[in-house]
Amino acid sequence: MRFRSHLLCLALPLAACQTVPPEAPPPPAPTPVTTSGRTFVEASCGGCHAIGRSGYSSNSNAPPFTEIVNREGLTQETLSTWLRGAHNYPSEMDFYLNEAQVNELVAYMLTLRDPHYRPPRD
Repeated sequence: MRFRSHLLCLALPLAACQTVPPEAPPPPAPTPVTTSGRTFVEASCGGCHAIGRSGYSSNSNAPPFTEIVNREGLTQETLSTWLRGAHNYPSEMDFYLNEAQVNELVAYMLTLRDPHYRPPRD
């Protein structure tokens, strides 16, 4: 009996040393698109970009939003980071977005993702 209690005393500290792999944190919940978000997108971006699920941009240098959000590797974080960094913008996009505007724009753009998207042929 004494031998078993010694084994138990050794087993308990070893059990405490076992590591449990951490669970991956859930992805951040997307910001819901509000009516003001859609209005903002139309007013700020619609003059150059195609902002809907289809259509062509009026400015040939401004890719349609569907083309942007369906690029391989694009995430909510990468899009948000790019939009926050006004120094990244081409000269045609010479404006500043505050945090709320970035969140609204990213939330809207991500609604345009399509797993079956195929870029238009030139």
